[in-house]
Amino acid sequence: MSAAVARLCAGLQPQLSDKTSEGFDEVLRRLGAPLQVAVAGRIKSGKSTLVNAMIGRRVAPTDVGECTRLVTRFQYGTVDRVEVVFHDGRKQAIPFDPGGGIPADLGVDFDEVSHLEAYLTNAVLRDLTVIDTPGLGSLDSASVARTEQALGTQQLDPVSRDAVIGAEAVLYVVTQGVRADDEQALAAFTAATASREAGPVNAIALLNKADMIEADTVDGADDDVWKAAEILATKQSELLKPKVADVLPVIGLLAETSETGGFTAPDAEALRSLAELDEATRETLLLSADLFTSWECDVPAGTRTHLLERMDLHGVRCALDALDAQPDITAGELRRRIRDASGLASVLGRLDSVFRARADGIKAAAALASITALAQSSGDRDERQKVHDAIEGLLARPEAHQLRVLEALTLVAAGSVEMPPDLAEEVMQVGGSTDPAEQLGRPELPQAELTELALERANWWRSFSSFGATPAQSRVAHVVHRAYFLIWQQLRTR
Repeated sequence: MSAAVARLCAGLQPQLSDKTSEGFDEVLRRLGAPLQVAVAGRIKSGKSTLVNAMIGRRVAPTDVGECTRLVTRFQYGTVDRVEVVFHDGRKQAIPFDPGGGIPADLGVDFDEVSHLEAYLTNAVLRDLTVIDTPGLGSLDSASVARTEQALGTQQLDPVSRDAVIGAEAVLYVVTQGVRADDEQALAAFTAATASREAGPVNAIALLNKADMIEADTVDGADDDVWKAAEILATKQSELLKPKVADVLPVIGLLAETSETGGFTAPDAEALRSLAELDEATRETLLLSADLFTSWECDVPAGTRTHLLERMDLHGVRCALDALDAQPDITAGELRRRIRDASGLASVLGRLDSVFRARADGIKAAAALASITALAQSSGDRDERQKVHDAIEGLLARPEAHQLRVLEALTLVAAGSVEMPPDLAEEVMQVGGSTDPAEQLGRPELPQAELTELALERANWWRSFSSFGATPAQSRVAHVVHRAYFLIWQQLRTR
């Protein structure tokens, strides 16, 4: 679909004004670029730590400083480098710090800086540009404005710039409680995409620092921290839907440590020494962070402080449990156990299924939204009509139906079309994956039953579109009916 939209843009350009045509150049560039995913959330929610885990390198600064007040775009490059981009368009290359990260002090006039561009020879970034944003809810209003701009939630001048700079998808980081400004930020991202024709909403929320949850305060957790985190994530998912596709628990610190080379063979040996301590000493050490670093034992206090900084107490406990079960475990396998305990695998899996697998459709829909906005901002009625007619012609093709689904999903998520909660969730389900079993919400069913279910849901939504639905709901219902019918056809031919 991205290629089809690119051909549409190229065909329209000779018929448009120079200004609009220049905007189309930017849309074409974005169509050929990787999907742009912004990592957003409140200050101190652990966004940069998760960015490092996703990239597999401790490159984003996690301590409060100049760089944490700027938007930083991490993208693929053949040579590792950082560029400071100024408001006037100038760029200045700066070196990484000795540890391979972005330096805390940029050495330039901060007020003149627009954002940072970090280029890394990292395979993860070949098809995904990761945008690290300042924290929302900080006292620095300029940092908040930069985040809003990166998310596409701030109205810029001219309108056409807003159409082409916003993030195409969002990983939104929360901690134990979803606050009003978290909901507002997600609602603003949703509204920004919904205000554009065929604009998609693509957001996953991450419940970070899951190890900090007090399991005994969560009903049904049975004093299990991870189980408590899953229960809270489910509750937050109900609160935030349909603005997010899912809420997943994660422990960003463990993810970063295990993915960026932060866990070493000496760390494994230190943990092995802790595992060999007598039971009373171990239990005392694990009561609190203060006792872990100050209590007298055979493992040096400095070593324990280092482990605490990299793993926190929950990570240490997980590692000691693994050593108790398998005393001869290798350092590599212990690192993998720590990674498993972080929840990162589930996050990356959803990143693949919600974002990467749908990247073509997401980018195509965003591009259609952008060229529509560009035509509308031109003030030329003929240009608007030409672009509108071209888009309608493209969307009439059967293969373009995924874009209609994304449009319907966005309208429901933004509240532009009100649907009963169960039907809104079903729209999100159908539009949130490319896998038929996930779209039908029954991955455990055999293919024959999935095929029957797809036809049953297609017929139900067709009936709903004709009887009982409002005109706006009918439009969405017709799209969902067609989506189920295409799923049925796909399953029949397997």
